[in-house]
Amino acid sequence: MKQLHETYASLLDGKQFAYDGDKSLFTSGPLPFATNDFDVVIDGDALSRKIATSQSPGADGSPGPSDKKRMKQAGQSKRFKVDITFTAKVPISAIALVLGGGQESENSQEVLRVLDIILRQHAARQNRLLVRQSFFRRDSDCIKLGGGVLGCQGFHSSIRPTQSGLLLNCDLSTTMVVEPGPVIAFLLSNQGVKDTSSIDWGKAKRALNKLRIETTHTKAEFRIVGLSENSCYNQTFPLKQKDGNGTVDVTVYDYFMDRWSMKLEKSAHMPCLNVGKPNRPTYLPLEVCRLVPLQRYKRSLSTSQRSKLVEASRQRPDQRMSKLYGELRANNYDSEPMMKECGISIVPDFTQVQGRVLEAPQLSAADGRQLYTPNGRWNFNKNRFFRPIDFKKTWPWGVVDFSTRRDVEHLVEHPLQSGSEKGIVSSLLHLILSLFKCLSQFDLQSMEKYSAVIQEIHKMKHQSPAKRVEDMFRQVNIAFGGNNPEFLLCFLPEKNSDIYGPWKRECLAQRGIVTQCLVPPPNVKDQYLTNVLLKINAKLGGLNSLLKKEITHAIPHVSRIPTIIFGMDVSHGSPGRDVPSVAAVVSSLEWPIISKYRASVCTLPPRQEMIKTLFKQDGDTDHGLIKDSLVAFLGKNNKPKPEQIIIFRDGVSESQFDQVLNDELGQIMEACKFFGDKHFGGNWFPKFTVIVAQKNHHTRFFLRNGVNNVPPGTVVDGVICHPRNYDFYMCAHAGIIGTTRPTHYHVLHDEIGFSTDDLQELVHSLSYTYQRSTTAISVVAPIYYAHLAAAHVAKFTKLDDGMSETSSQAEAAPVPELPFLHPNVASSMFFC
Repeated sequence: MKQLHETYASLLDGKQFAYDGDKSLFTSGPLPFATNDFDVVIDGDALSRKIATSQSPGADGSPGPSDKKRMKQAGQSKRFKVDITFTAKVPISAIALVLGGGQESENSQEVLRVLDIILRQHAARQNRLLVRQSFFRRDSDCIKLGGGVLGCQGFHSSIRPTQSGLLLNCDLSTTMVVEPGPVIAFLLSNQGVKDTSSIDWGKAKRALNKLRIETTHTKAEFRIVGLSENSCYNQTFPLKQKDGNGTVDVTVYDYFMDRWSMKLEKSAHMPCLNVGKPNRPTYLPLEVCRLVPLQRYKRSLSTSQRSKLVEASRQRPDQRMSKLYGELRANNYDSEPMMKECGISIVPDFTQVQGRVLEAPQLSAADGRQLYTPNGRWNFNKNRFFRPIDFKKTWPWGVVDFSTRRDVEHLVEHPLQSGSEKGIVSSLLHLILSLFKCLSQFDLQSMEKYSAVIQEIHKMKHQSPAKRVEDMFRQVNIAFGGNNPEFLLCFLPEKNSDIYGPWKRECLAQRGIVTQCLVPPPNVKDQYLTNVLLKINAKLGGLNSLLKKEITHAIPHVSRIPTIIFGMDVSHGSPGRDVPSVAAVVSSLEWPIISKYRASVCTLPPRQEMIKTLFKQDGDTDHGLIKDSLVAFLGKNNKPKPEQIIIFRDGVSESQFDQVLNDELGQIMEACKFFGDKHFGGNWFPKFTVIVAQKNHHTRFFLRNGVNNVPPGTVVDGVICHPRNYDFYMCAHAGIIGTTRPTHYHVLHDEIGFSTDDLQELVHSLSYTYQRSTTAISVVAPIYYAHLAAAHVAKFTKLDDGMSETSSQAEAAPVPELPFLHPNVASSMFFC
């Protein structure tokens, strides 16, 4: 397209155009024709010529004199036919209606799309890698993640309509690329081996597929299509003889020795790269090939790689702001000719906005004691849990140990005060402390005292994770007489242990056992024990803290009228994996409390975002997810039916908002009507409020003259918000490391009638109700619980671990509507 524009500028009336890389081309104003065909012939010098049309210079269809001047003979060329046909007119004035508070239309959306395409084209002219609306230079800062993968830092930019007009939304972004350089070095790094004799060539073929390389001897660029069957020393190909009398088979090794005087020392006994065509292979020795820069790495990152990326990507607000200023000036948007033709200029300065800081809500622990929440943080070191679980001695519980640690004397020295201070019956803390004591002293009498403490058999240490877990449960069955315990505390040998997945899967999917895994640090402190007990208490149905407003019934609209709060999210499989997606719906329990939730989960077809199983009628029965939540809300004592329903939805883009309202809210309304007809004689008409939360966006806030993040509780609801729709940004949490990412809340539907202040206070308060943390979280707790539930099921129930039997089930029709979960945990507090 670049060559087309350069060659036929006069026929295009000198107009610039924006091309979307697919089938759409935009110009500012009409072209001098309604339709026209062009031939673009490209060789190494990107030459082209025009084929005859109604404007053809030659009567016989041959190029005219002026066209011949533009042509040059080339050894090998590629011919492209480009057909440009007028299809529609998009008035740029349509965006002015939106900025004035009018309704968005297809034209206004198309104008924004065109402006984003212009930004992409501007980056493409600078030879940048384009990843949607993010752009990456060859000299971008890169983070070494290991395995031949780099985290490449780039620049995101897109045009957004706001209350202050059109704004350029810019931010730093990161994508994964293959580390450029010698192919052999990449393979060694990718497979984590030090010697070429250890390379797995099956893995190498998959890792190199479709990557581009440049040869060191000719500087030519090719795309890899495969590997040769034989080594470079033995692989032959037919070579034309110089006298033209047929061909002769020669080895790749001999050819490079004779033709290029290159003695292949590194790759003579390795396969060659195939860079040819399926029926006509072209072989290159590995040592003459280098991977070119800016090639995206699209596989899933390992846990170690992900940790390195997160750690290295963290930047203080002042550092991030400085980089953004540099990128804005380096991009020089005012030099973009298409922007000029559209009459648009971009001022490279940040937008000034006013925010306000909401006061942190008060929290209550046991006995009415207040938890102080400075900077969005608090602790339980001197406080008891609001409602500790009663870990009955009759409960079958136990401890399993895969770690065989012996350095545990420090923990044993701790008295039982930590557990008693939290209000949990002391036998639970005895359980934790006794594990270390029993394992260090092998006190069998003590082991019998505390249900069961099971240590892994030494000979199993070198078995696969699945076999180690299988053998551990063999011992569990013996210890508990063939019955499943209610709770198991599991000690792992290290962080990111490969035992974790199989262990969770067995407990979740097969046995319905609540479990807590931990890796004891060398020096166990009270805060560590507190964090463990926070999780255990919440998993088993306790409440660690409550909002003071919950206790005093002072939450506007919610405390006085029975209200149920939903959180919904969908987790998808890894990129490129055709596995079911997992939907989770969590709902509040025990109104007027809004700090306790239950979870329901189901599977969806791969990559499907909309939840289709909220209401699923089968005769006079509803098998959908909402029904279970309503039943749980009413409880065994038939508590008041909810008159208000607040729905928080995560993971949807602005283009899907209508689907959320029409499909998902529609299903919830149907489920409520069906439930009301069956249980309340049709006399039930609850009010609905629907709020979407977005975390995956590129808006950041910086203090004008500071190096720190904005304080927790910061709210921005003007200037950069939508000119018509109701939305706001909130930073509920304290950004300790890196730059705080606010959550963008969109209120799609509000029958309850919240005022702006009341709704923002509710959202802020719900960020303090996550029971497993002593900090405010970045998004409301119902959404975070839903995210955990969906991700947990997807990861640990064979839906996203590459196992063949699961893939066959996932691909079968219909997609299973129930995940591979044990009934005890499928719809319980387990996740929450």
